[in-house]
Amino acid sequence: MKSNSPKFIPVVSTFASPFDATPASSVTDSTRKPLSLWPGMYHSPVTIALWEARSKIFESLLDPPEDAPPQSELLTRTPSHSRTTIFYPFSTDYILREQYRDPWNEVRLGILLEDLDALAGTISVKHCSDDDSTTRPLLLVTASVDKIHLKKPISVDVDLKIVASVIWVGRSSIEVQLEVMQSQLEDANASSDSVALTANFIFVARDSKTGKAAPINRLSPETEPEKLLFEEAEARNNLRKKKRGGERRDFDHGEYKKLEALLAEGRIFSDMPALADRNSILLKDTHLENSLICQPQQRNIHGRIFGGFLMHRAFELAFSTAYTFAGLVPYFLEVDHVDFLRPVDVGDFLRFKSCVLYTQLDKLDCPLINIEVVAHVTNPEFRSSEVSNTFYFKFTVRPEAKARNNGFKLRNVVPATEEEARHILERMDTEALHKQTTLQT
Repeated sequence: MKSNSPKFIPVVSTFASPFDATPASSVTDSTRKPLSLWPGMYHSPVTIALWEARSKIFESLLDPPEDAPPQSELLTRTPSHSRTTIFYPFSTDYILREQYRDPWNEVRLGILLEDLDALAGTISVKHCSDDDSTTRPLLLVTASVDKIHLKKPISVDVDLKIVASVIWVGRSSIEVQLEVMQSQLEDANASSDSVALTANFIFVARDSKTGKAAPINRLSPETEPEKLLFEEAEARNNLRKKKRGGERRDFDHGEYKKLEALLAEGRIFSDMPALADRNSILLKDTHLENSLICQPQQRNIHGRIFGGFLMHRAFELAFSTAYTFAGLVPYFLEVDHVDFLRPVDVGDFLRFKSCVLYTQLDKLDCPLINIEVVAHVTNPEFRSSEVSNTFYFKFTVRPEAKARNNGFKLRNVVPATEEEARHILERMDTEALHKQTTLQT
């Protein structure tokens, strides 16, 4: 059955202009939806636009028929079946522009992360749906974010669009790639847009009744670029399996030398602090932390806390960590990896803990700050704490801020314990392995 869902979705501001006679409720027709269909009120303009466009699919997810059978036959979809474009008319909608503006007249990346997660989730639902309202819908869960890479600054004054589609499917997992595109500032009317940011989200399918892994519709790439994207995603999936399957490995002789070199400066901080290198700092002294109680307004259509909200909060903490560490305004480069290890529920006490894991100072014009953020679901009643998410971000320093400070120099981060040193080397090894896989494909 061919779906008639729109594939080009315009975004509108969700606040009425103070100079407009039009009431806020008329900005969208959301007030016509029964309240029971809304999974909380934590919505950006994009999540509302997606809801409007996909309401029929989501209605079946929220209110499936009792004792509905699972999908009986898997379908074969093409990437074009779920390909969707989100359009932000920043040049004409000044209210929308203000909702997304950051202090540097660029798009707020924390909000953009929410939009990417919402769009990727919608596309995965679209691919996995059999367009049959009598069957049991699948539960799609964000498993990880493989990479989000910022290629150029994203202006808030120029129209923006996100183009996304399914690029790979396994038995019960699916990868969605998103490209954020914007025309060059000097030629805003140019017909061709350049890619400003790329992102890859991985979802896993669960049977909504049993909670077990469920098979999903197949993917048949049609064009040569689609086939290449499928092969690259297949290689990344094999890499993820390799990382999951391996136990904590022993270091070889060369790696032990790196381990000892990392620990050497940390021991001086502990044993002879007055003689420690003033251009270095202990990892534990870069920590920041915040916490919150998860509210109903932050839940998704499954009643769990919206993954985009978690990424937004982690990004804000990572940015603050890089800022206090560098002493100058940081510039985001990429999300290196995000793992969703367990769901976060309404009412959970969630703690975010961050640190500068390591710095890369070999390129003086672009020194790198690698930030780790770990989210913990804490239960004081049972004296328990469990990791729900891990986030890895990469920043540098904004060029204009660095230009105003000729003597700027980032400090080197050193571990105080063998556990910290091992963790740093494992992250470096993972990043190097990912780059190697990318080059091979």
